[in-house]
Amino acid sequence: MVGSVHGSDSERDREISVEQEHLDRVYRRLEEKIHEAEFLMHDAARKGQVGTPGALAERDAQVFRAGVHLNRLNNEFEDFLFGRIDLLLGKDGKKGPDGAYTAVEPADGAVREDNTADIAETLHIGRIGVLDEDYAPLVIDWRAPAAAPFYRSTPVDPGRVVRRRVIRSKGRKVLGVEDDLMRPELTASLDGRELAVIGDGALMAALGQARGHTMRDIVSSIQAEQDLVIRAPAASVTYVEGGPGTGKTAVALHRAAYLLYQDRRRYAGGILIVSPTPLLVAYTEGVLPSLGEEGQVAIRAIGSLVDGAAATQYDSPAVARAKGSYRMLRVVRKAARGALELGDQPQRLRVVAFGRRLELEAGELDRVRQTALSGTAPVNLLRPRARKLLLDALWQKSGAATRHTDPELAAELRASFDEDVTSEDSFIAFLDAWWPELTPAAVLAAMADERRLGRWARRILNPSEVRRVARSLQRDGLSVHDVALLDELQAILGLPARPKKRRDLDPLDQLTGLEELMPVREETQRERAERLSQERTEYAHVIVDEAQDVTPMQWRMIGRRGRHATWTVVGDPAQSSWSDPDEAAQAREEALGSRPRRRFSLTVNYRNPAEIAELAAKVLALAMPGAESPSAVRSTGVEPRFAVVQGGLARTVREEAARLLDRVDGTVGVVVAMNRRAEAARWLAGLGDRVVALGSLEAKGLEYDAPVVVSPAEIADESPAGLRVLYVALTRATQQLTVVSGERDEPDGNGVPDLLRD
Repeated sequence: MVGSVHGSDSERDREISVEQEHLDRVYRRLEEKIHEAEFLMHDAARKGQVGTPGALAERDAQVFRAGVHLNRLNNEFEDFLFGRIDLLLGKDGKKGPDGAYTAVEPADGAVREDNTADIAETLHIGRIGVLDEDYAPLVIDWRAPAAAPFYRSTPVDPGRVVRRRVIRSKGRKVLGVEDDLMRPELTASLDGRELAVIGDGALMAALGQARGHTMRDIVSSIQAEQDLVIRAPAASVTYVEGGPGTGKTAVALHRAAYLLYQDRRRYAGGILIVSPTPLLVAYTEGVLPSLGEEGQVAIRAIGSLVDGAAATQYDSPAVARAKGSYRMLRVVRKAARGALELGDQPQRLRVVAFGRRLELEAGELDRVRQTALSGTAPVNLLRPRARKLLLDALWQKSGAATRHTDPELAAELRASFDEDVTSEDSFIAFLDAWWPELTPAAVLAAMADERRLGRWARRILNPSEVRRVARSLQRDGLSVHDVALLDELQAILGLPARPKKRRDLDPLDQLTGLEELMPVREETQRERAERLSQERTEYAHVIVDEAQDVTPMQWRMIGRRGRHATWTVVGDPAQSSWSDPDEAAQAREEALGSRPRRRFSLTVNYRNPAEIAELAAKVLALAMPGAESPSAVRSTGVEPRFAVVQGGLARTVREEAARLLDRVDGTVGVVVAMNRRAEAARWLAGLGDRVVALGSLEAKGLEYDAPVVVSPAEIADESPAGLRVLYVALTRATQQLTVVSGERDEPDGNGVPDLLRD
């Protein structure tokens, strides 16, 4: 068997210590290299005192090289180690320039007949390559050929890789490790000890080492169907469907790594990974931290897709249905135009031209506005059109249009008239007030006025929806659905063209030769990533995780970022929390365009024990009659526990959470209806950081060793999609599950709530 497969805290801590020891050694070596570079800088300065042309040229070259090297070492000094691969003995013994062996396939006899093997080589992957005093690799540069197996290896085609490890670190401290097993059938040893496996890799090891042939066949099918998706060509839209525990998110992330490494030039335009919640973003960043290099991969929560906006609120189901529907597109279009009339609008335009006073009254101004708004450009970009229409109306009022029959003279007169009018302060002030520059935030704020929103949403939203939406916009902070409205408004309004400012000359620019004395500062990878992230509005490949929850308005927002992209769309209709799947499907197809589609299905559930999967299937039968659950591959013999509220809901939930903390080594997630999130956090105060309270919609995509699902009836009744949301909550468990029932759940004598009975 490949190491211990339970991934206990003590084993995890031991493996973190192993990686910490290696990281400490790397930092010591980096400090030595920095001192060497500093010495070269000082040595070059001394050579410059010789004064001969040859010495000066040598000094300049040495200063430049040493300066660039020193700068790079300093800039990449933090947070640069992120991966490790443990390899079998290779077919040939040749070493590459980075000190690593170049063999791709294992040597004959690397795996013994009894399925045991020794790890022959371990490579750590990081931002830059680091060699020790004997020129052996301490860290392999992630772009080097020797690092390729970290990205390319899969269980179907593992090459020499037995274990792939992701290392999460901050500064000089290792925070955690997560392992993937490429060869779960092996019993591998490293330095005389069985190879330890932490995280989901431990589960795959347990499945792969099961004695029955059936279990081995199931593991092979997991590997084969996931590998097929990871390596699918990217010249189209790849749909990936699969139920809970089938590894959809992991497949999507490894697909990003595979595509990026296979064709880095093609995906230099960036890969965008969209996750439904910030919690899932934190998880995905831990799984594949290396993908953020040079800004090539952005992992964003759907509520953070708009730069400068971060959603901190959740709308009620009724408000979410209104804001997320296609109907809101018509509302925000009307709001964007209607917002031009807000504030203290001038009712008359008065100017003096050619010695005459010219006026446009309210009715004339309104006709000019309506004519300007008939254009197809964004509202802010229609201002020059409105300005010209105003000048046309004033020109007609002036009577000067009939003064000359000669076209040249008439054109000169008109140009003089326009210059005369537009140079007046009164005209400039009028235009600023009458056609102000609008921002998405300002228009969204205007929609918080119920009377005004009712006017804009007439015959689109009903009065109850208008009231709820307006009130939701009056609170502090944005909701996830507000961010999609902001993005739509940005597209409708557009950014006005800014005149380029002439850069003031720095007196030092007049001097020459400074570059000879000052080493060029290279842009760090982190700085480049931040700059590219700010500049990038479209991507070469877009991966949408938990796509079944994306609303029509959110699909429009994502679609704008992938107009010319290839796509990977990952989801499960049975887990959808959106109330109108048909409307969302229409929006999704519009976002994806006419690209050809490929569809894949993941059918094996390796997260939930069979006992828990069987319980969840009862809810699936109610939520989507006829839908099939993925096949669970293991059984623990531990049935779900049912508890009835006694002595108050808070007390019961706290007791059940504490009970599970004593029974599992890992995490306990307490899942409640969305309106109970805050109070649930108070119930669990003081129990430690292994337990977390989360709302039903926040649980999507996450997993816990032992969840507590509180009041299935409350979760099921909170929205039209409540049964599907409950199905999600019940499938978060990897080991044990507890269901707490209140009076509303109508539990039987065994505590089983009505919704979960046969």
